[in-house]
Amino acid sequence: MKRIFILFAGLVLMLSSCNNPKNMKSTKSISHETIQQTIDSLKLIYGETEFSRIEKGVNQVAGLWRAEDGSGSDFTNFCKESYIISGDKLEALYSSLSRNFEVIWGNMLKMNIELMEPLHMDLGPITPMDEKFGSYNPSAHVTEDLFASKIAFTVALNFPFYTLAEKEQNAANWNDRQWGYARMGDAFTARPPAELLQKSSEVTTIADTYISEYNICMDKLTGNDKINFPEGMRLITHWGLRDELKSNYGTDEGLAKQEMIYLVMKRIVDQSIPTEVINNDKVLWNPETNKITVDGNEIDGTPETARRYSFLLENFKAVKALDVYYPNYPTFIQRKFDGEMEISQQEVEALFVSLVSSPLVKEVGSIIAKRLGRDLRPYDIWYDGFKARSGISQDLLNQTTEKLYPNAEAFEKALPGILEKFGFETMTANAICSKIRVDGSRGAGHAWGAAMKSEKARLRTRIPASGMNYKGYNIAVHEFGHNVEQTITLQNVSDYMINGVPNTAFTEALAFVFQKRDLELLGMKENNPQKEYLQVLDNFWSVYEIMGVSLVDMKVWKWMYENPETTPEMLRDNVIRIAKEVWNEYYAPVFGMKDEPILAIYSHMIDNPLYLSAYPLGHLIEFQLEGQLKGKSFAAEIQRIYRQGRVVPQVWMQKAVGEKLSVNPLINATEEAIKQFN
Repeated sequence: MKRIFILFAGLVLMLSSCNNPKNMKSTKSISHETIQQTIDSLKLIYGETEFSRIEKGVNQVAGLWRAEDGSGSDFTNFCKESYIISGDKLEALYSSLSRNFEVIWGNMLKMNIELMEPLHMDLGPITPMDEKFGSYNPSAHVTEDLFASKIAFTVALNFPFYTLAEKEQNAANWNDRQWGYARMGDAFTARPPAELLQKSSEVTTIADTYISEYNICMDKLTGNDKINFPEGMRLITHWGLRDELKSNYGTDEGLAKQEMIYLVMKRIVDQSIPTEVINNDKVLWNPETNKITVDGNEIDGTPETARRYSFLLENFKAVKALDVYYPNYPTFIQRKFDGEMEISQQEVEALFVSLVSSPLVKEVGSIIAKRLGRDLRPYDIWYDGFKARSGISQDLLNQTTEKLYPNAEAFEKALPGILEKFGFETMTANAICSKIRVDGSRGAGHAWGAAMKSEKARLRTRIPASGMNYKGYNIAVHEFGHNVEQTITLQNVSDYMINGVPNTAFTEALAFVFQKRDLELLGMKENNPQKEYLQVLDNFWSVYEIMGVSLVDMKVWKWMYENPETTPEMLRDNVIRIAKEVWNEYYAPVFGMKDEPILAIYSHMIDNPLYLSAYPLGHLIEFQLEGQLKGKSFAAEIQRIYRQGRVVPQVWMQKAVGEKLSVNPLINATEEAIKQFN
């Protein structure tokens, strides 16, 4: 499930972004001559050892300085008065800034979380005022305030910004404090107008609410009298539909239910779905004919047409409006990958293509078809039969979790015991879990970390009145993995400025590690001698599926940048075209059918721009983590690894598991697993 990534990295990016030239009070106002004279005068004062910092710092301040900040002489005087030589005084400045930024960022995030509670938690119908407060961004004016007070300029002058290439080049020699200095240098690299930050927040919140409220009433589907979805079953797109599809492998009605769910998904993707059936249990719907029945009369409904894609388009417009404020990362694609994820988009795409085009995919597909006793269908990208739970009835799983966790309070109370089962000492387990709060979720579920040590991380999952069903429990264990990472990387890192992980993939990795052990936590152990090989195949197939989805996401964003004047209808058609093209290149040879749109169903594409790459990267990291954990203390290794904090990804991986992020360990293990089945 989605992990809401508004921790330090997200906050820093948010505090240094935005666009629309008409909103700019003025443009860069410091001449090259003034910049050089200022640099020369500081070099004379502080000497050769400070040359690099002086040049970087003065140029950074000049790039952010506007006419309203003062004249050229004001700029020079500021630099002379505010530059601090390396040593004790710079360390004192750093400590003061770290302490105060934790207060500011932590409280801004706390307000954001609490204002959005009516949208994220099932507290009753969402009102227009809930949406207004939920989309309000308390931190929108913080950046301008910090520039007006000259605090931001002081940071930019004394703590240089390093590009990704420079960070990777220096990584071997930097200690935690030097990484902290580098992260301080990331804080103010651009200067956005507050109104555009607010607009971006509003667009994202509206899209998220649209997705959170997008439920299909499964017991109201018609067209196959032999299918009986449970009364009152509401499934959110895409997660709930996908998970229900997964749960029907090996059941009597499974294939028919899966076919119907796939019809629903395709209606959502192409937007022919009637608006009357979304989150509405008063209307019957036949997904095959696309007719609805109201008061006993079968009629045509009103198709969404392109509403889903209008939210994607608005997100694109909002973040593209930020572009002119990022001299280092002038597109959202660059900001997301080079800036936030700190892996280039080209590197990520090449990594994904190397796996989805592997000849091993066809071999694993053949194993799945043989196990199913039929040809593959498009939705078998979510084949779930390699997991241990595939042999356990869904009813038994639901009965078990509903009894254990009738409400959010029960699950929260059980968290320390879960960590103890993972090998954490009681005191450590209690300390970590004291910083985690569990809530019922309106949407599919998410984890939201804190940004200051005094606050708690939030775990949210759907909990029906009958108690937490297995799907909700499975998601909750995943989100708990996020929360454990969020807590360790905030509370136990050596330096606040490096709190967190390199990017969202690294928190997804631990969430996957936890989620994979959900049955063990219930006392349901799998004794299959092929368990290890099954887990490898499961990981490989999961990566294959989500890498295709991410490739679609990246290609869609490239297309939007090439066609910024697109309409929602044009965007819809091109998302479907791109999804089919990716399918035809990497999936049709395995599945034996062309032009399937299934890779466009993911909700993250709509409400969380360019987030999807975190999942396949997370699976790759998880696999390498599992190799490191084998034969060692799970709890000790998790704490050691995640205390590293937010260094660049390849450095983190080298220290965590002794090798860089790669598809090779998974491919090699898959080759061995295939041999066992052949």
